[in-house]
Amino acid sequence: MKRTAEVLSGLLGGSKKEPARAVHRLEDIRLAMLDMLGGQGEQLFPLVVRRIRAGGDAQALWYARADLMAALASMHGERVARTRMVSLSVLFDGMLPKGMMSSLSTMQHS
Repeated sequence: MKRTAEVLSGLLGGSKKEPARAVHRLEDIRLAMLDMLGGQGEQLFPLVVRRIRAGGDAQALWYARADLMAALASMHGERVARTRMVSLSVLFDGMLPKGMMSSLSTMQHS
């Protein structure tokens, strides 16, 4: 766990207090993703749930959004899924390398 905190600190370029904050933000993102699926989604898409729960860093959760989007579109339609993805994506602000966030801008303007 100490190594994870050091890596996060290095990625964020911050003090030793910031890794704990990053870990909490990561858990907030994970919980938001699982909440979007809800109980029905957890039953219908157990592999998506597993991928979200196993995501060890912000990048893993960022890439899990594609599976989440597909699951949400299956349950609620693409328009609702896209709206939820935009609201989720803003939670990643400051957690990812800048190049990865460009797809957020693209999604918001689509």
